Amino acid sequence: MRIALIQMTPGTERAENIAQAQRLVAEAVTQGQAELVVMPEVWSCLGGVRDTKLSASEVLPTPGDAGGVLYETLREMARQHGIWVHGGSIGERVEQDGATRLANTTLVFSPDGHEAARYRKIHLFDVVTPNGEGYRESDTYVAGEDVTTVDIAGIPTGLAICYDMRFAELFLALRAADVNMVLLPAAFTQQTGEAHWEVLLRARAIEMQAWVVACGTTGWYVEADGTKRQTYGHSMIVSPWGDVVLTLGSEIGWGVADVDMSLVEKTRQRMQVQQNRRLI
Repeated sequence: MRIALIQMTPGTERAENIAQAQRLVAEAVTQGQAELVVMPEVWSCLGGVRDTKLSASEVLPTPGDAGGVLYETLREMARQHGIWVHGGSIGERVEQDGATRLANTTLVFSPDGHEAARYRKIHLFDVVTPNGEGYRESDTYVAGEDVTTVDIAGIPTGLAICYDMRFAELFLALRAADVNMVLLPAAFTQQTGEAHWEVLLRARAIEMQAWVVACGTTGWYVEADGTKRQTYGHSMIVSPWGDVVLTLGSEIGWGVADVDMSLVEKTRQRMQVQQNRRLI
């Protein structure tokens, strides 16, 4: 399968973000002949105050029904280009305990525009980075609960989002579900990206003996309090042996790679880690 990573610099203007995404996806398909495109985390709205995030979000429909602007944009990309679309993640508006909250949600569409999967980010980014910057995703978002897999053109695939990559138990659960590939959109910070992005992605691929496809945002955005923050970019595809077969830099753009799924079984046969597992 030929997979494209769509590396974006989103801001708070949803319409501008949509236009950027449509342009890059069209280029990846027409110039790169992509069969599956993978977009980054919260590409539809990054930064701004809580109300900005809420206004850029939407309630997701029952699969098969018509949805909002973002939902239909992703579905139309799949239909128009005849490709699989992994929609990174968007803000899903949900009601919880009488209050309007958001979920950080992935949507996957098949080439006919059918919704094949949706996944809510399980692990919320509530941390203080070494330079003292604080992040509290749980102030705005609710956590998902379900480990999610999807069949993409016959490839059993696991779904994760950004901070999820630090939790090996999720990836071991996906390995137990016998996935051959994991798709992971992200908006990794510059500081943590420089320190941990590649090493964690390679570790997850090695321990799962599966392809890991990670697509990140890049560049600067502005938080609610006016703070400017930088995301890392460097979107990456890693083989089941831990080899980096594609990496982008820090610019807006896209890249494609041909992913050989036969490497999964070859790797697992040579080193039967799952059969040798003792502790879970």
